[in-house]
Amino acid sequence: MAETFTVSVSARVAAPAATVYPLIADYRDGHPRIVPPRYFRNLVVEKGGYGAGTTIRFDMTVLGSTRQAHAVVSEPAPGRTLVETEMRSGIVTTFTVDPVGPGACDVTISSELPRKPGLAGTIERLVTTRILPKIYRAELARIATCAAPSGAR
Repeated sequence: MAETFTVSVSARVAAPAATVYPLIADYRDGHPRIVPPRYFRNLVVEKGGYGAGTTIRFDMTVLGSTRQAHAVVSEPAPGRTLVETEMRSGIVTTFTVDPVGPGACDVTISSELPRKPGLAGTIERLVTTRILPKIYRAELARIATCAAPSGAR
C-alpha cells in the first residue's frame, strides 16, 4: 500500500447539519457555490448530481498551474460523511459534518494524498500542506455564508 499524507481543516458553522450537508452533497447547485472560484472552475456533473454515485469534473488552479480533476462521490455515512475520490491521482477528499447543537455543526474538509518519493515528493508535500489549508478555510467560509439563514445565493 502506498504511503499517504493528510491535510485537514475544521470550522464551526452557525447552521444546522441538516442544512450544511445537503449544500455540500448537491453538486448541481450547492457545491458550485461553496468552492472558492479562485481555485476551482468548470465544475461539471457527468452523472448523478447529489451524493453517492455522482461523477464530476472540475479544474483546480494552484500556484498558477491548472489541472483537470475527475472524481467519483461516495457517502460512507449519508448525512454526515461525503467522499470525493479523484480517479487519476488517487487523492481522497472527505467532507464530514458533525452536529454540535440545533443551530451549529462542525465541518471538516480532509484530503489524503499519495506521498511521492524523493526530493520532489518532499517539496510537493511541503507546498501542499501550506496551500490546501488556505483553500479549505476559504471553502469553509463559503459554506458558512451559503448555509446562513439569509441563504446567500
